[in-house]
Amino acid sequence: MNGFDGMKIENLFDLSQTIAAAIFEGAVYPWEVLPKISEFIVKLGETLPEEEYERKDGNIWIAKSATVFPSAFLNGPVIIGKEAEVRHCAFIRGNAIVGEGAVVGNSTELKNVILFNKVQVPHYNYVGDSILGFKAHMGAGSITSNVKSDKTKVTVSCGGERMETGLKKFGAMLGDRVEVGCNSVLNPGTVIGRDSNIYPLSMVRGMVPENHIYKGRDNVVSKK
Repeated sequence: MNGFDGMKIENLFDLSQTIAAAIFEGAVYPWEVLPKISEFIVKLGETLPEEEYERKDGNIWIAKSATVFPSAFLNGPVIIGKEAEVRHCAFIRGNAIVGEGAVVGNSTELKNVILFNKVQVPHYNYVGDSILGFKAHMGAGSITSNVKSDKTKVTVSCGGERMETGLKKFGAMLGDRVEVGCNSVLNPGTVIGRDSNIYPLSMVRGMVPENHIYKGRDNVVSKK
């Protein structure tokens, strides 16, 4: 799969693995839904069954089967899915959907994100204005950088071409089963295709195709 096709929603995510599937309707690229997350959570939360979810003040819905440590901070609107785990001192700033069985680790910060089911951001991660697909995993200390240093709007690059997003805040789109190595930085507008791996200590920008290994900017290899 070449070019910008690899960035399309249908080629990054299994929408059966998120409670937020409806937000993607009518969109082509996943970053198009980032401005809609807050409103979507409130509308979706109102439909969640009371026997499965507990509603708290501030538009916060927590599945009764989820585990949220007392030291975690949740600012709505937020949905915490079934069997999810939000660990010690996690900081959820708002506009966050945490999927079923997902792990939000100690001192991890989330802001304006969708985490599909089984996502793991387990140790000292910052994830902002981003979408992480089914079973995506960010190693300890890896982060999404969601604002350019010059504060201009984010573009997505692929093969020497650029696509305008119209967004000033846009972190990363991680396809299903992506593995990000420890202490890596995903620069604004990063898109990583399904089943790809990012080496530890990487600084990533633009598109990494599916089923590839990112060893460095000029060393991205297909999986054997």
